[in-house]
Amino acid sequence: MQHRALGTQGLNVSAIGYGTMGLTMAYGPGDETEGRATVRRAHELGVDFFDTAELYGWGTGSNEILLGEAVKDFRDEITIATKFGFDMTDLQNGFGLNSRPENIRKVADNSLRYLGTDRLDVFYQHRVDPDVPIEDVAGTVKELIDAGKVTHFGLSEAGPETIRRAHAVQPVSVLQTEYSLFERDVEELFPVLEELGIGFVAYSPLGRGFITGTAKPADQYDETDLRRVDPRWQAGNFERNVEAVDRLGELARSKGITVPQLALAWLLHQKDYIVPIPGSRSRTRVEENTAAAGVQLTDADLTAVKEILPTGGFGARYAQMPEWV
Repeated sequence: MQHRALGTQGLNVSAIGYGTMGLTMAYGPGDETEGRATVRRAHELGVDFFDTAELYGWGTGSNEILLGEAVKDFRDEITIATKFGFDMTDLQNGFGLNSRPENIRKVADNSLRYLGTDRLDVFYQHRVDPDVPIEDVAGTVKELIDAGKVTHFGLSEAGPETIRRAHAVQPVSVLQTEYSLFERDVEELFPVLEELGIGFVAYSPLGRGFITGTAKPADQYDETDLRRVDPRWQAGNFERNVEAVDRLGELARSKGITVPQLALAWLLHQKDYIVPIPGSRSRTRVEENTAAAGVQLTDADLTAVKEILPTGGFGARYAQMPEWV
């Protein structure tokens, strides 16, 4: 497995990471035993960057606990990233944002306990909280870094002004935002990241599974599956996205690879400071994804991809889009 530097703060991780969200939420009921086995298989294949969050356990810690149990035998060989920033006190009425300093400290202590570790290698603000100055957020994380509880500060779905203001208080090691063949908007932020020496983590690098070629119409998913309401799965967009993935499949087969491998390799070819974190509940799929680190794409391949999806997929990535400031 190749490794990459995420920014200039000393964060070095495998070129392909692993996102754990789908093990406990968003894609219907999961199997925790298979989830732990899948995490361990990813590590066997050279993955040493694992991404979780308070939100992924709906405030119960279930996702972090699962990850902590899975990696306990090789904890010191890997980098664990987790996140804070949501209000988990009234989930029946939806969850709001909460990046107040006292909540950040509480989430950090909970995450350390749930993960069974003495440090959080990366601690992200999951979403920017307009009610809390980003300087206060960065300052609180700086306190946690000084205390040895956190190693690196990250932001997720943040815009250029927020990134600059946070970075002036505590250097930001990495930004995490959705990026894939289907979603390109974040490219406008790359100049800021390069100027400040910040790495980039691409979540949903396979378009929430659409790019795997297994997409079904929205109404065929479990009631708890976010794809039932994802705009890309709705009539009109769905058919156009299926057609694009079919065309990507033709290109992939000509190279002897799969469409997910093509999509992940495409991301790795965009910038040398990008690390995608595909998530999967399947050990077989993890084996497929990690192999993408060794795929080489030619200029002709990249041109062919651009002809198929010049600006991304069809349909917004969320019904209610995050606002970058």
